Amino acid sequence: MNDQARPSTRPFRFGVVTPVDSDLRTWRDRVRRIADSGYSTLLMPDVPTWQPALGPTLATAAAITDLRIGSWVYAAALREPWSTAWEAHSLSVLTEGRFEMGIGAGRPGIEVELGLPAVSAAERRARMRETVAALRRFDGPDLHTPVVMAVSGAKSQALALEVADAVTFVLSAEEGRAETAKRAGDFSGGRDIELVQHISAVGDGVAPYMAAPDLDTAALRAADSLLILPADPSAAAEEIQRRREEIGFSTFVIGANFADTLAPVVADLAGR
Repeated sequence: MNDQARPSTRPFRFGVVTPVDSDLRTWRDRVRRIADSGYSTLLMPDVPTWQPALGPTLATAAAITDLRIGSWVYAAALREPWSTAWEAHSLSVLTEGRFEMGIGAGRPGIEVELGLPAVSAAERRARMRETVAALRRFDGPDLHTPVVMAVSGAKSQALALEVADAVTFVLSAEEGRAETAKRAGDFSGGRDIELVQHISAVGDGVAPYMAAPDLDTAALRAADSLLILPADPSAAAEEIQRRREEIGFSTFVIGANFADTLAPVVADLAGR
């Protein structure tokens, strides 16, 4: 990325995808520990039938901590725009502006697995656009719910540039640092849009709900993929700072199973 295209330096923020994968008391204790460790945002995956619904679970987390909350991410293949926007707006109102709406197309085939009709890529993008438009109508002039859009191809990237506040790139396991840097550098379109990095793996571990469990961490390292961070906190902190300096990523989203491992990194970098 050349100097003219480089975005302004944003402070570091760290989010944690925290599914309900234990009894409720253990999950609530984990949420409180995440808040106490300096993470900014607690996020929930949109995986119907696997765990409690996203909306009420996020509302519960917001009620027991001061964390920001968010969807990571609403799957357009599963959701109708009007009802999704109403839920997002309602979470913004009930948390007094602490909700961030993450939205994406949804994993290919997820709707068919759940017994729903197949949804084309074009229809998924149309639903994403309609959801954001409806959210803006619900919010009105006095509220602005931040929208983070998960994007892959050129058409979804163009949509994000038009309607989103932040973007996270859907990366393949084979995509290396140079390819991701080029994608980010070509993306901005003159807008200073927040770049969010989705982290699927730390060390040799893979985060549930953020990648297939058989993701090859050795292959990620060999490809110089940005989907992985070192398990050593000092090395992870250096890598995170490099990604902001060289590419512009300022917000990093990890799995809850890595929250304790990277807590020293968050304590050092959050807000800087």
